[in-house]
Amino acid sequence: MGLFSSINTAGSGLSAQRLRLDVVSNNIANADTTRTPEGGPFRRSRVIFRPQVEQPYWRSPFLPKTMDNGVGQGVRVVEVQEDKDGKPRLVYDPTHPDAIKSGPREGYVEMPNVNIVEEMVDMISASRSYEANVAVVNGAKSMFQSALNIGR
Repeated sequence: MGLFSSINTAGSGLSAQRLRLDVVSNNIANADTTRTPEGGPFRRSRVIFRPQVEQPYWRSPFLPKTMDNGVGQGVRVVEVQEDKDGKPRLVYDPTHPDAIKSGPREGYVEMPNVNIVEEMVDMISASRSYEANVAVVNGAKSMFQSALNIGR
């Protein structure tokens, strides 16, 4: 475990949360997109995270023996997953160019499965996580500065 490992760990969280904010922003921007190049309405996306672990584990002598997984190395983005299971909302608007032309759903428009309230909660959560990682970086910088000042 190196001197800057806490900054590296927080840095992985910073980049992961920034990507999460980008995906949430894309979802909000496309909340009314009824036509995509693939056909049909826009589908919301979400970011899948996993712990970033390298072998061999570094093990602190101060951790209890029951914690056999060691100290983590941060987070990594596994994928940005499109929500295929969420059904599009149906809105009645027969004048819309993408309205269904025939059948029992005639006049309805398939709208994206984006819930603005849910996206805003995700955005607040991502920004708070980003701020927490910035606090870790600033704390580590302050600790390193204090350690250097001791040597003067």
